[in-house]
Amino acid sequence: MAEQLEFFPVPSPCRGICQSDERGYCRGCFRSRDERFNWLKFSDAQKREVIRLCRQRHLRLLRAGKAADESDPDQPTLF
Repeated sequence: MAEQLEFFPVPSPCRGICQSDERGYCRGCFRSRDERFNWLKFSDAQKREVIRLCRQRHLRLLRAGKAADESDPDQPTLF
């Protein structure tokens, strides 16, 4: 399958809230440690997959009834 042509790079989902939760995911962007450390090495397709996984993690947190960390409301939301 051919990769779609992209005109703009995939931006980092980092929100500047760099704290890990009890499962090891960032409280701001929901990336794992490996996903954060290897972001610059990933292809655009891999970055889009990481962002998809982050959305799933965020939705799972919302369904569990836990509010996402809102310690800095001035930061834009990833979702």
